[in-house]
Amino acid sequence: MTIFIAIYITLLGLTLGSFYNVVGLRIPAGESLLNPPSQCPKCGTRLTPLDLIPVLSYLLSRGKCRHCGTRVSPMYLFGEAATGLLFLVMYLKFGLTLEGITGMLLVSLAVIITVSDLRYMLIPDKVLLFFAPVFLGLVPFMAEVPLWYHLLGALSGGGVLLLLALFGGMGMGDVKLFALLGWIIGWPNVIVAFLLACALGAAIGAIMQLLGIVQRKQPIPFGPFLALGSLLSYLFGPDIIGAYLSFIG
Repeated sequence: MTIFIAIYITLLGLTLGSFYNVVGLRIPAGESLLNPPSQCPKCGTRLTPLDLIPVLSYLLSRGKCRHCGTRVSPMYLFGEAATGLLFLVMYLKFGLTLEGITGMLLVSLAVIITVSDLRYMLIPDKVLLFFAPVFLGLVPFMAEVPLWYHLLGALSGGGVLLLLALFGGMGMGDVKLFALLGWIIGWPNVIVAFLLACALGAAIGAIMQLLGIVQRKQPIPFGPFLALGSLLSYLFGPDIIGAYLSFIG
């Protein structure tokens, strides 16, 4: 039975990932999620169900529009595959529990803001305002740690980035995002998330400079790294902290 649930959860993630791509691309642009229907941005041809099979359609078409041959952004493949895989990871880690469902919602938020931030360097308030009441309502019932740990996570996460924003090193979208993420993962996991985000951001930024993808001092979006750091902390934060304490002890 578990294997069938795992397959269903993965397929659900793949399907929702396709929708999250649309949300991440259209909401910051002020466009409707429903109109126009999905179409090739180059030739304007309306996409058929054959073009909209998550992951598979992209691979079969070799990342190109079947109608005009224009290359399709790999962001679509990333959003679908990442959502499906991370939904499965959350299920395998937590099962169909409140923690597991919260984790899948965290994945949903992470994928949407990653697509948006990579495309526009913007984290839409509409997306945060949609997810905020959901997480505010769910977290108090998780009961893994005292509620004030989550409150401290929100204050410290948002507070640290607010200080950076005041000195021009961070956008307010990142501040609001990390305050919400801090509420979800709580204290001290928020510390792990921030350190991971900084390390991943520095490493990937350096690689992109070496490959000539970005220029020196060119800003790169930090939201995806905050999201990835928070996901890793949600999954493995206590283990990482325990391993570190054992190492220094």
